[in-house]
Amino acid sequence: MEPQRNEKPISVGEWVLNIFITAIPLIGFIMLIVWAVSKEIPESKSNWAKGMLIWYAIGIVLTILFGASVLAFIAASGDLNGY
Repeated sequence: MEPQRNEKPISVGEWVLNIFITAIPLIGFIMLIVWAVSKEIPESKSNWAKGMLIWYAIGIVLTILFGASVLAFIAASGDLNGY
């Protein structure tokens, strides 16, 4: 079992900045990966980044499933000339 790190809490301002950075397309995703795997990042921030990456993965899977179902519905209707 790993010894617990004694870390100071992340301030509200730091959380606001973290959320702002993750809202930037592509840069936010890259930063989440960096924060998730870095050993020098506080454990709470690392765990948050891992959780956000899991939500991104769920969103991507759901988007693909939804898009495939819409395409299947269009294909099943037999009217592909209008699209």
